[in-house]
Amino acid sequence: MMKPRNAMAWGMLVSTVVLTLTGCGSNNANTTSASVKPADSVKPVESAKPAASASPAGTKLTGDFEIQYFVGGYGDAWWKQAIADFQKQNPDLKIKESAGAKINDQMKPRWIQGNPPDFVYIDGAGSNTRQMVTDDQLMDITDWLKDAKNVDGKKILDLLIAQPEEYKPGKEFAVPLVFGSWGTFYDKALFKSKGWEAPVDFQSFMDLGEKIKADGKMSDYIHTGVYPYYINGGLLDPTIIAMNNYDTSIFKKINSLEKGVWKSEPVMKSLDRIVQMRDKGLIDKGSPALNHTDSQTQWLQHKAAFIPTGIWVESEMAKDIPAGFEFGFLPSIGQDKGGKFVANPYTSTVAIAKKAKNPEAAKAFMQFIFTEKESKLWAELSKAPANIKADLEGTNAPALTKEAAKFYNSPNTVVAPEIVIPEELVTARNNATLALTKGEITPQQWSDRMEEATDKIRAKEKK
Repeated sequence: MMKPRNAMAWGMLVSTVVLTLTGCGSNNANTTSASVKPADSVKPVESAKPAASASPAGTKLTGDFEIQYFVGGYGDAWWKQAIADFQKQNPDLKIKESAGAKINDQMKPRWIQGNPPDFVYIDGAGSNTRQMVTDDQLMDITDWLKDAKNVDGKKILDLLIAQPEEYKPGKEFAVPLVFGSWGTFYDKALFKSKGWEAPVDFQSFMDLGEKIKADGKMSDYIHTGVYPYYINGGLLDPTIIAMNNYDTSIFKKINSLEKGVWKSEPVMKSLDRIVQMRDKGLIDKGSPALNHTDSQTQWLQHKAAFIPTGIWVESEMAKDIPAGFEFGFLPSIGQDKGGKFVANPYTSTVAIAKKAKNPEAAKAFMQFIFTEKESKLWAELSKAPANIKADLEGTNAPALTKEAAKFYNSPNTVVAPEIVIPEELVTARNNATLALTKGEITPQQWSDRMEEATDKIRAKEKK
């Protein structure tokens, strides 16, 4: 399950997203975050030697090097493998792994005391990238990263699906390592048996919805009404980007609490699409009372054809997947005919401590892990996509991860930045969207609520 990210704009305190339920995917950067169900044990994959030394040119890495990483739904098989391979390339390094499900809380005193590890994977309960930047705990890697190349000689920034977020204007402190996405999911096997074509835009979605409704055997679209950020992340947000002519800067306006953004044309057009779905009777009327597992269970049982959720759903619902069920994934359904898909991501980052004792080793490790080889290895061992463009066909990655990766790597997909807004604004938006789906308010009233809530937050920040 994904938990909403309680992020304060303008660099204020960001509440950590807590991973509460078994089977949830992990995240540290949005109104959404969670940790997927631990994968079954996987034998480490035999790794090919890197194309080049993992240390910077002309530098022999020595001394102590400490890596902190959270162990959650993605497990630790990839970390064990990657660190072992890095050690082989740098035998004079003394590598220490500080890891576990509670590592963030265990290491917190050291970060506060100014004695942090060198390299950190920021994920799971008790961690938050923005807060670490606010607390001046992470190294500014802006100048280094702009030209940094991995061990294969490829520019790291060119390989990323989602680019680093600027937690301070023009400054970069962390690089997304894990890439997941909200989206709309369906059963490929069911569609094949019914002769239904997966929609590629809003009109084809609506047309198919009418067929499903006429069929009378299931509802068209079910969502998690108890946690409305599912429908925000899977439907509303990517549609806003599509309605803004794929200009992703509107999310920066939202994050900066720009006055009037909630009443802007792209937002109003996106809200209208929800209203169209509602008024056509395509949204399951039982959705408002359902939590994430309830809605996903009903969807798996073919009580609904579509559901907005995240890539972690296959792991989260592993015990409840019916025989023959085949996961289908669409990054977005709100775009106009002929438009591109929009991937609305959640990511987990890696960074170097500002007070790292071995920053050169930390940079070298970053150059080592941001490769296509490691991306494939991550997908196989962690059962989730890495934030590195790579063709996963021919790997042992799950079918859903492979399908999602095809979208992420496609020129026909626009990857949105993440929405990072204050907790009270997240709550206001969740409540407004749920009310809209139930027909209790209009899009205009939705935007009025949001502008009023944003005005209150701006007023607080001025004091």
